Amino acid sequence: MGAIVEKEIETGKANLEVFSSTLQDLAATDRDIVAVTSDSRGSGKLVPFGQKYPKQIVEIGIAEQNLVGVAAGLASAGKKVFAVSPACFLTARALEQIKNDVAYSDNPVKLIGISAGVSYGALGTTHHSLHDYAVLRAINNITIVAPADNFETEQAIAQAASSEQPFYIRFGKKPMPLLQPEAESTFEFGKGRVVREGNDLTFVATGETVYPALQAAAKLEKEQGISATVISMHTIKPLDTELLEKVAADGKPIVTVEEHSVYGGLGEACASFLFQSGHRNAFKIMGIPDEYTVTGSQNDIFNHYGLSESGLAEAALTLLNP
Repeated sequence: MGAIVEKEIETGKANLEVFSSTLQDLAATDRDIVAVTSDSRGSGKLVPFGQKYPKQIVEIGIAEQNLVGVAAGLASAGKKVFAVSPACFLTARALEQIKNDVAYSDNPVKLIGISAGVSYGALGTTHHSLHDYAVLRAINNITIVAPADNFETEQAIAQAASSEQPFYIRFGKKPMPLLQPEAESTFEFGKGRVVREGNDLTFVATGETVYPALQAAAKLEKEQGISATVISMHTIKPLDTELLEKVAADGKPIVTVEEHSVYGGLGEACASFLFQSGHRNAFKIMGIPDEYTVTGSQNDIFNHYGLSESGLAEAALTLLNP
């Protein structure tokens, strides 16, 4: 792989806004599209959806277990259901319902975890979802997705709507950069998206950590002459093992990046596959360590734990120069 010429990256909308507009477009021609919320139509950007399609939205109130149960029932009756709730509550309070009513019962509910990771910032650990990849990876029959930008969001929602499989799709709150022109992009569940090509190491990131990884790659090339591949591994499960094999084949270092605990998420999924496949690349998981997070904004927390341009560049240099 050869380094690409850096381009100015345009900032788009918050992925949640793209989720909402895409859902509205789908609902315009499909009356089976239904949104179910737990007092979260405002934070889930679904107010316009509810105004346009009042018969296609169900308000459950602050009752996440009921939210998932109702969504599963509607899906079993043929509706294309998007169950929208803060990720921290959806994947903790309603975990049993996700496991049994959705995954085990094979009801094709699209679980939408909003304000995920540390998006709630100073509200603290009670409102952070740093466990969701881990708990859901351990449940059979659910696809786990964290779109990195508006393109991936639109594609994920449109493709999930037509799928007969259960999904968990995770969104943050802030406007996201557009990582590539759409003409240069493709999207398929279970297939990572290479947003930058390089020769010396690889960043495998997901969700809102893809852009800091891209910034770190640009910094390394500008200041050190090091070229890094950056992958948006938007699908945590099933993992793109073919792409991992490809980038690991040359033995170069790999850094995984996620807005999640270092336990049980993207990094451990990649490490497990690579080690069991015989690869011995220098490897580093960048995420949130096993502690209650510091208090601050999402950016403050990212900076503190090295999920930033400088922090990721430093981690990469440590692997390259042990």
